[in-house]
Parts: sequence; structure tokens; C-alpha cells
Amino acid sequence: MHFASSSSGLLFIVSAPSGVGKSTLIRSVLAECPNLKFSVSCTTRPPRPEEINGRDYVFIEKEEFLRGIDSGRFLEWAEVHGNYYGTDSRPIEEWLSAGQDVLLDIDVQGARMVRCAFPGAVTIFVLPPSFQELEERLKNRATESPEQLAVRFEAARRELFDAPWYDYVIINDDLKEAVADLAAVLRAGRCARIPQAPVLKKFLATVVGARA
Repeated sequence: MHFASSSSGLLFIVSAPSGVGKSTLIRSVLAECPNLKFSVSCTTRPPRPEEINGRDYVFIEKEEFLRGIDSGRFLEWAEVHGNYYGTDSRPIEEWLSAGQDVLLDIDVQGARMVRCAFPGAVTIFVLPPSFQELEERLKNRATESPEQLAVRFEAARRELFDAPWYDYVIINDDLKEAVADLAAVLRAGRCARIPQAPVLKKFLATVVGARA
């Protein structure tokens, strides 16, 4: 899949509670959309066994993260479950200025902050088939203590109530269908009136010229 560039790229925000399978979904879509840029979030939490630095997250020390907050490095940042997460603004601004579309994987709190800086961002919320299914997925990961799981469950409940404020909602029940839905949203965003305004302006200019 290929998206034509305009004078400015589009920003897509994907959010979901932990355990929904958002990372797998995003990796699958990126494989289909090689020209879509993905902003890898920074975090101070330790990597899980299957995670790779620079692919899943940029893992940095807390002191470096705090210096980044003071210097305005992050487009958005938050403390979640005792760890810091943030989006480095520098590559995003460069990509968008070059007309490249960018995908962000951030939580609901970060999404609110990004929408303040980029009101035209397209927001996508990924839901599990049910809350019970989400609980089972989190338990089956076996990466957290019962106390940590309880915190995850409560955070998920709160985050789910933000879903109605997103532009699009995707249910990740069948991965293949969810990937197709997300790819469709990306294509629809590129075809919207505002991103297509430069193309439309040139086209209408030729129509006016033809009439003259």
C-alpha cells in the first residue's frame, strides 16, 4: 500500500489498553505500508523479554527522561504505572514537514496532549472483543504480579471510557480483519478533504482555465 504525499504529512494516533494486541496490529500494518513513519516512544521501564530497543520502545534511564522534559524534548509525556513514557517531537516534526505520514502509539493521556498541538490528527482506539477477554490476555502474559495486574485492570477500565472521543474504533478480535480496518482508516485519512486540498486546488485551477 502506498500513500501519496501532500505538502504536509498526516499524524495518526493509535491508543488501546494494555493487552489488546495493539503492538502486533501496528507492526502488521507497518509491514503493508512501508512509507508510513512510526514514532517509537521513549520509556524508563525495563524491556520485556520479547521487546527490542528501538523497535518496541526506546529504553532510557529516568535521569535522561527528566532532562528531556526540562528541555522540551517530548511532544507528550506521562508517568504510567510508576514509569515514564514520552514521544520525541524532533523526528515527528521532520517527517510531517517532508510530507510523510506518521503513526503514534500512545495512551489516552498522551493523545489528549498531542491533539492540542496537532488538532488535525486522526485518532484511532483499539478495543478488545470484551473486557473479560482483555483480563484473560493480561493474565496469560504472566509478566506482572497480581498487584500489578490489578493496577492494569483498573487503568484499562478508565481508558476504555475515552474510546467514544476517538475518530475511529477498531475491535481487535480477528487480527487479519483488524489490520484491514486500520489500513482502511489510514487510506481514508489521506483521502479526506483537508489533506487533499493542494491536489484539489490544482485540479480546480485547470477546470477554471479550461472554461476560460
